[in-house]
Formats: sequence, structure tokens, C-alpha cells
Amino acid sequence: MEPADEDGPSGEQPSPADVTLPPELAEAARTLFGDRLDLAAAYAELLATDGVVRGLIGPRETPRLWERHLLNCAAMAERIPEGASVIDVGSGAGLPGLVLAIARPDLTVTLVEPLARRTAFLVEAVEQLGLTRTVRVFRGRAEEAAAGTRDTPALSADIVTARAVAALDRLAAWCLPLVVRGGRLVALKGASAAEEIAEHGAAVARLGGGEPEVHRCGVGVIDPPATVIEVVRERVVGPVRKKGPKRSRGGRRRGGRDRDR
Repeated sequence: MEPADEDGPSGEQPSPADVTLPPELAEAARTLFGDRLDLAAAYAELLATDGVVRGLIGPRETPRLWERHLLNCAAMAERIPEGASVIDVGSGAGLPGLVLAIARPDLTVTLVEPLARRTAFLVEAVEQLGLTRTVRVFRGRAEEAAAGTRDTPALSADIVTARAVAALDRLAAWCLPLVVRGGRLVALKGASAAEEIAEHGAAVARLGGGEPEVHRCGVGVIDPPATVIEVVRERVVGPVRKKGPKRSRGGRRRGGRDRDR
């Protein structure tokens, strides 16, 4: 998800030079993006220009896009198996979904985002970066993606990713229905990951998830490493049914007339 939407559209014209890859991060970027580093740089430029103008990225974020956002998201790729299908929930400006698609051309990625201005940016970015064969954009909430619409079948994937979307209990409620059984939710989190697990582990289990695990990604490549929480979808849990009106011992529903009359 985009990190600084609250800043809103900027009145200043951003410069692509603001997002030049810092020399001290060049080795890490080459390790994580390989021969697609130029594509990652093109995406960084889009974020620093159109992304700022449209209010998807705060102008204060542009000098640290590589350090705080692109490299962290790319490091998550080590937790995703080869050839996997990926759904990125609350994709915003494409973090981490577009970064993963750039770093890993073997993945098929669906970016799920409900807001029109963000999905418009994502569609344009996918086209400009030449990723239309492996990336698609779904405008809607996670619940709508899992249920499907009149025009789109229900979505599911081996891996569902999210970044800075919500606390683990709500995140699991939104994301686990999109994960195939045996697949995983891989959520980019911060230093509070262990505390979130302690607080919300029981809720995750009720939603069909296994025991959440913390993993550090990019150890020895980026400093500090990226922290992710992973949850395997062990069980398919159906929606909670609403209770109907209670019946009296005589068989009539309480609180209303007997419909059989």
C-alpha cells in the first residue's frame, strides 16, 4: 500500500533526480532486481513524479523511495515460491505488488485496490512498464475480490501480500479468503510483528489460519532486513450465518405473526 497518501497532491513539480539510486544501495538493488534493475528505476521515477502529483506518494518520501520502499518490498520475494500466483491487497501505488512483479517475472500478480485514482495510476504504470502479460488490476475491496462480481470470477492465489494495510486480525479477515488452501498470507510489517501475533493469533486461528510466523527478509542484503508475518491458510472457514428469529415451543416465531396463517 502507498506510504504517505495523507500528504495529498503536491503543488511542486517533482523531479526524477530526487529518486536516483543512492550509490550505497546500488549493490543491494542489483542483488534484488538483477537484470530488471532498469525497470525498477523506471517505476521509481513514476512514483516520484506522477505518484507525487496524484497524491499517492508524499513528496517527503521521494528521496528515500529505494531505501524504505522498493528494496524492502523486493526482499519479500524470497518468501514466494517460483511461478506462484500473487494477490496484493490494498496495493495503493503498487507496493509491494508491482515491485514483486518487477523483481520476479515468473510471478503472476493481481493488484487489488478500491480507489479509482489509485487504480488509474496502477493501470497506467503496468502499461508503461510493459507488465501487462503478468500483472492485472482489480478495482474493489478484498471482500469483493474474494466473492467475485458480475464481470469477474472470485479471485484466489497461492500468495496474498499486503503492506501497511491493517492490524493482523483485520488483515487476516480480508486476505485469508483470497488464499488457496495451503497457500500463505505474506504481510510486510514493522518492529511490532511479534506483539501483533501475540494479540491476534487466536483471531487468525478462528479464520482458518495456522500459527503466524515472523521472518526476516534480505538478511545480509539490506539493513535492517524486512520483517514479514506469514500465515498458512489451513482451513476454509465459511461466512458466519446470521441467526434467524427464535421459535417458541409451539413452533411459532417470536417477535412477529405466524407466517403459516
